Amino acid sequence: MSHVRTRVPRSPASVGVAVRRAQPRAQVAEIQRSRLLAGAVGAIDEHGYAQTTVGHIALRAGVSRRTFYELFADREACLAALFGDVVKMIEGELAAAGLEGLGWRERVRGGLWAILSFFDREPALARVCVIQVLHGGPGVLGRRDEVLARLAAVLDEGRGEGARGAQCTALTAEGLVGAAFGIVYARLLRRERKPLADLFGELMGMIVLPYLGSGAARREQARPVPGLASVGGVEWASVQPGGEGDPLAGTGMRLTYRTARVLECIGGEPGASNRVVAEHAGVADPGQISKLLRRLERRGLVANTGGGHLNGEPNAWALTEEGRQVSRRLSIDAGRRMEAA
Repeated sequence: MSHVRTRVPRSPASVGVAVRRAQPRAQVAEIQRSRLLAGAVGAIDEHGYAQTTVGHIALRAGVSRRTFYELFADREACLAALFGDVVKMIEGELAAAGLEGLGWRERVRGGLWAILSFFDREPALARVCVIQVLHGGPGVLGRRDEVLARLAAVLDEGRGEGARGAQCTALTAEGLVGAAFGIVYARLLRRERKPLADLFGELMGMIVLPYLGSGAARREQARPVPGLASVGGVEWASVQPGGEGDPLAGTGMRLTYRTARVLECIGGEPGASNRVVAEHAGVADPGQISKLLRRLERRGLVANTGGGHLNGEPNAWALTEEGRQVSRRLSIDAGRRMEAA
């Protein structure tokens, strides 16, 4: 008699075990991907994309070449993923700025400030995505062209701002985007220490000139900068570091968007790892988030409750009592500003 092999359905318990086993693999893959992208930023910024090899990226990331090829088809795919992630980060900054419903000039103003501020906070990412991306292949360059076209479409709305704007063409917006990127490119290429935000007034004047005239351009150049990007929709422009109203007064640290986001994350998710905090704060470089966390730790605002790498365990950050007081001041000040808005 021949034996018939029957297929026994998997029990819910066995399915659950399989899912739990699959989850760590997915998490490991995501961690490896993040490490490789961070390694790519460092390697490309140091060597230039044309001279960067998969070996450079893997070495920076602390993973094997085999792991690289398990996640990316080639170096070009890695650059494309990196560029895509940075675009998403900037889109998140723009969304958080609350620009919807504003007039054209204010939307352009807020968007330009958000982009320049992001580049100032992440200079390596800025250099890779403004300079080195030009050495990429057709796929990467095509993605870049899409981004520039979207920016040009926003500026092209200036043609509806009046009789002067109506005389412009779609080429005007394309030229303005190209000119602005050219100026930023030159600054990044020279690795100047002056922040890109210093260009804000001049760039806004250049943008509004063809649509609104020389008077509007001069007024834009004379306007004060918008201030730091908002946390929870609240701007911190009027807070002077160390002065009255500064939640970090007395800590020896300056209030920045990134610092506020880190404290916000740890306060809302005690035990958060470096990776979780970095994702919440929008920091791509693991080295940068590590330095900021250690600085906050030295100032007595956060404490590492995990074992850390020396003990083979991840960091687990929590607010100290002083950190909780700062976090409360941030929340109270934010509430006041929102009520006054």
